[in-house]
Amino acid sequence: MKKLLVISCLLIGGISAAQAQQTSPVWPGCEDSEDVSACFNKKLSQHVRENYEYPKNNAGEYVRGKVTVSFTVDEEGKVVINSVEGPKPEVNQAAREMLEKIPDMEPGTLEGEPDDRKFTIPFNF
Repeated sequence: MKKLLVISCLLIGGISAAQAQQTSPVWPGCEDSEDVSACFNKKLSQHVRENYEYPKNNAGEYVRGKVTVSFTVDEEGKVVINSVEGPKPEVNQAAREMLEKIPDMEPGTLEGEPDDRKFTIPFNF
């Protein structure tokens, strides 16, 4: 029984060591954060609050809606918008304009080399 436990531990340890070392993109201001992913999410939420401008319709009323955005932080740390999908074109355009203002950042890495990271996020505006 002890041998089985030792073999299991070695096998699990070997599998863990074989997994690729992967890091998240680093948003400006998150460089010294203990949890870069949590800081990224916090900074993204702050960016949305500060940069999304609600569109208005012809009657001057704010247009609200739900969109799903997909973007990639590429190997150079630049944001590339893949898609902005929702039923209201005005909201889609406002979301796209907000995404275009995301700052460049340190890219994510895979095995120590820069690597693309794709994000897909729903928003209710």
